[in-house]
Amino acid sequence: MGMWVGRGRKARRCYGFDEIALVPGEVTINPNEVDTSWEIGGLKFNVPILAAAMDGVVDTKFAIRMGKLGGIAVLNLEGIQTRYENPDEVLNEIAVASPEEATKLVQGIYNRPIKEELISERIKTIKKAGGPAVVSAIPQRAEQFGKIAQEAGADIFIVQSTVTTVSHISTEYKTLDFQKFCSSMKIPVVVGNSVTYRVALSLMEAGVGGLLIGIGPGAACTTRGVLGIGVPQVTATADSAAARDFYYKQTGRYIPIITDGGMSNGGDICKAFASGADAVMVGSAFARAEEAPGRGYHWGMATPHANLPRGTRIRVGTTGTLEQILFGPARLDDGSQNLMGALQTCMGNVGARNIRELQLTEIIIAPSIQTEGKIFQTAQRVGMRK
Repeated sequence: MGMWVGRGRKARRCYGFDEIALVPGEVTINPNEVDTSWEIGGLKFNVPILAAAMDGVVDTKFAIRMGKLGGIAVLNLEGIQTRYENPDEVLNEIAVASPEEATKLVQGIYNRPIKEELISERIKTIKKAGGPAVVSAIPQRAEQFGKIAQEAGADIFIVQSTVTTVSHISTEYKTLDFQKFCSSMKIPVVVGNSVTYRVALSLMEAGVGGLLIGIGPGAACTTRGVLGIGVPQVTATADSAAARDFYYKQTGRYIPIITDGGMSNGGDICKAFASGADAVMVGSAFARAEEAPGRGYHWGMATPHANLPRGTRIRVGTTGTLEQILFGPARLDDGSQNLMGALQTCMGNVGARNIRELQLTEIIIAPSIQTEGKIFQTAQRVGMRK
């Protein structure tokens, strides 16, 4: 398996969204009659698209609005919302900083200690408004923040790092025992990020309630350039889905996988589901919403790293409301709005009545899919060739 890249050295060919296409079905379905819902830990959501736990994307107001629209927005428990009583002032500073100042400014802002009382306060604000409270922390703080979040009424707790494995070795700090942690929590625990079959399977065996798939594909992430690691999202999703299906056959326990990052339009999202995802997590598309706290800017979770920032602040602009981005009507011609409409239409065209059937869609390797016949779009920089 794989191709030779040098003497005695092989590499496996992997694929990203731009290299594949979905084949239309033999039967088509009215898009209004497909079921886009998904479940995790006994909770059901009609919108299988999560807003990423990034400070330029999600605050309490955004989380509440996303919940009312049928989806999930993840609040970062180690971000600006839990370090500052008035996060709006800090977000304004980031928005007006020059590109040269942005990374240094963000690093300084994230040096402020996290206030545990703000964790409870933010979660209770979301719950009081009737929204699902889903929050995220790194493994080193999971036990401490998980207990606080659970007591405050959180519905799902996410443990997230650049690369997550069950077996993590360190002499500098205490490592998280995932099996012990998951069994101690009364709410579903989602863990990420991973990209391989073996790691996905080991995390499922440790008792996780869901998996985030993706290392370095985010629009504001520079991990792949800085560290040189990552697996393109189509292959990463397909391999992880194979682990999910094997684990389900062995145990009868279905662990949803969530493709996290690398999707800039509706077509990418549809391809993620066809690759095996149960849901997707998106950052930059939602950073463009009027309700997003980033004021038209977006930055990665690893950007504030004190010594090795693996992200940058990017300008994405503000293009419409959150409802418009999710459900339309689309005002742009690049596929970045009405994401749910795109998903429903794709499902109808491939003949998938639900997400599980969409996962069975025929996929072809099609590197010309983005450029074939698009000479005028390319020349004029419109539509999909901007």
